[in-house]
Amino acid sequence: MSRLARAERAAAKQRAQQDAPAYLAAESARLAAVGRQLAGEAQQWWQALVANDEATVCEAVNTAFSDNPAAGCAVGVDGSVLSVVMRQQDLDSMPTQTPGLTPSGRPTLKNLTKRDRLLWWLTAMGSNVVATLKEGFATAPGITAVDLAVLTRLPDTQRLGFVAYGRWTRQAIESTPWRTAEDALRFLDIGQDVACSVTTTASGNLSSAIKRLDTTRVPGLQDLLDHAQDEPDAGEPSLADLDITLGANTHRDERNPAVDPYRIKSFAEWRQEISETFSTPPPPPTAPITLIPGQTLVLPEEAFHGLHIAFAFAGADADLTLFLTGDDGRVADDGDFVFYNQPSAADGAARLLGKVPEGPHTVERATVHLSALPEQVQRVAIAVNMDVDTGLTCGSLTSAALNMTCTTGASWAFQPPADPNIRAMVVAELYRHIVGGRPVWKLRATGQGWADGLDGLARAYGVDVE
Repeated sequence: MSRLARAERAAAKQRAQQDAPAYLAAESARLAAVGRQLAGEAQQWWQALVANDEATVCEAVNTAFSDNPAAGCAVGVDGSVLSVVMRQQDLDSMPTQTPGLTPSGRPTLKNLTKRDRLLWWLTAMGSNVVATLKEGFATAPGITAVDLAVLTRLPDTQRLGFVAYGRWTRQAIESTPWRTAEDALRFLDIGQDVACSVTTTASGNLSSAIKRLDTTRVPGLQDLLDHAQDEPDAGEPSLADLDITLGANTHRDERNPAVDPYRIKSFAEWRQEISETFSTPPPPPTAPITLIPGQTLVLPEEAFHGLHIAFAFAGADADLTLFLTGDDGRVADDGDFVFYNQPSAADGAARLLGKVPEGPHTVERATVHLSALPEQVQRVAIAVNMDVDTGLTCGSLTSAALNMTCTTGASWAFQPPADPNIRAMVVAELYRHIVGGRPVWKLRATGQGWADGLDGLARAYGVDVE
């Protein structure tokens, strides 16, 4: 728009100022709905987690394990017992030398004995086992014990094998002090039915080799090895790459970044959606719901976040009006009366959108964001009144019909009576209700009016008429 088009710019600014409250109300209602949805999903997830739902527990625990240096993989839940397989680094990957000093005090590297190297590896495995158990218990509050089996590649065969397994309870792990590196070896003493490939000789020394464990004692362990892919980089999931596979889950997919559910739509986006809604209205449902006077129905939740109202008529001129009332059927103040001189209320949650000719009819539209209405607004009356200057009654209206639609395309229609004795009528009413213990909005078709027109209608709803 040109800077010199002052009239057009002023008109655009005025339209934006009128639209701003509705934009704020719509975004507030949408974000509140997003929050309620996410809170509900989070509550359902938490209930499944504490109830030890297997899929939920395994997914949560594996997500926690994915950044561990020796990743564990949750493979099942039985009651309150979690089963975990852990991939320990191979003994051959451990250093063969350790820093030391010569007799003269100069730095050097000293070769590790087989037993020292094995002790180092066993201590590392114990540390990883304890960390895995503690993280599993911290992530899944309903789990009371963990059955854990440790895999590594055996030095003599270079094939994967189990080198430790057992059951550890939450109480045992949480009551044991873990302060020094040597404390990691306590995992051998505080578990139940613990077996380890590294044993202690009669003299109290560690064995110098890792021996394959007897896996027949624990159902499923040998079957897991027999049917598992052992070779890394084979193009399919491999036990040898268990830690790498789980760790890959921590990388962010740059091509599909996470969508922020609380992203605020820009004013331009909202305005475009509104324009598209009214320029290309959704097609009517194949079976439209036509109401009769006095009929009520429960509106779907989609209607709470945007209910579009259209009053179509011919034969004479009429105006659409809205009253936002409490349970007593009266407005709190004149600001809750929406009419041609005051086209919006409740920060734009209820507003008139204007009157336009459409073929042989005139259509006046309005929109109501029910979820954005303040709590004290319990009812919304949708009324029409004849032009007071003409002296005509509702009997002069032809083809009068009220139509309401929501974002899903669901619609409701009501044809009010052409009563020659009244000049204003309440066509329909929206009101809060409780159904099945949850709050809803209901719609009632009315079609009742006042002979003295807008003045009588306004006074009936508590509006001061001068």
